Amino acid sequence: MAIFLGIDPGSRLTGFGVIRYQHGKAEYLGSGCIRMQKEPLPHRLKTIYQGVSEIITQYQPDEFAIEQVFMARNADSALKLGQARGAAIVAAVNLDLPVFEYSARQIKQSVVGTGGAEKEQVQQMVMQMLKLNATPQADAADALAVSLCHAHTRQSLINMSGQARKTVRRRLR
Repeated sequence: MAIFLGIDPGSRLTGFGVIRYQHGKAEYLGSGCIRMQKEPLPHRLKTIYQGVSEIITQYQPDEFAIEQVFMARNADSALKLGQARGAAIVAAVNLDLPVFEYSARQIKQSVVGTGGAEKEQVQQMVMQMLKLNATPQADAADALAVSLCHAHTRQSLINMSGQARKTVRRRLR
C-alpha cells in the first residue's frame, strides 16, 4: 500500500490530490486547492511551500508527483509556474519525499487515454476512477490525475519487473 500526493502547480491556485494505491486499486483520500491572495510573487511562493508542507504532514504520503512545466505562450507565466513548482518541490524534498515529474500529455494519456484530453474529460475520468460523488474542482482534479498517473506508472514498472523475472527464470531452466 502506498499514499501518493499529486500537485498541479500554479502561482495563483495550486491543486493537490491524495490517493492510496494498493493492488491496482486507487482510493480517494483528499483533494483541494491552495489559493493565493493577490500579493507579490514571493509571498505566494511562501504560501505554496507552507500549504504543501501542511498537506504532507497531514496525509503522510510515501511519494510526491508533480506536473512538469509546459511552454506557455507567455514567458512570464512559464517562469511563475516554474517558481510555483519549485516551492512545492522544495516542500516535498525538505520532508524527505521522493519527487516524480510527469508531462501534461503523460497525465492525460494515463487517466483519459488520450494526451490531448480537455479539462472536463480529466475531471470526469478522475470522478469515475475514484468513485467520487461530485465533480472535483478543475485544479484538484488535475492534481488527482497526477496522483493516478504516478500510481499507474509505478504499477506498470512493477508489472514489467515481474515479467522480466519470469523471463529470466524461464531462460535459466
